[in-house]
Amino acid sequence: MKTYKIEISESALSDINDLAFVIHDLYKAPITAKKYVKGLYKEIKKLESIGETLPLQTRKSLTQYGQNVRRLNYKKMAIIYTIHQDVILLHRVIPSNTIAGL
Repeated sequence: MKTYKIEISESALSDINDLAFVIHDLYKAPITAKKYVKGLYKEIKKLESIGETLPLQTRKSLTQYGQNVRRLNYKKMAIIYTIHQDVILLHRVIPSNTIAGL
């Protein structure tokens, strides 16, 4: 089984930080924010071994990230990534309902 190194783009890091802020400060749920982000990173870590098993995406809203774009869902979030040899590059972590065509 192939293993991948995961790199998180600035946009994806910003998405995760914004999500944590909204849950922590806007909804006043610091424990929930911590658990949610921890679960999100745990799901991202799974990509080290399952990255290539997820199907390629063909939606125009996702192919802007590359022809080999894939997505992993965590609760109501979509983790958008591409694979480049032995590296998985996370592009965005966005709410699933914001992806056009769902």
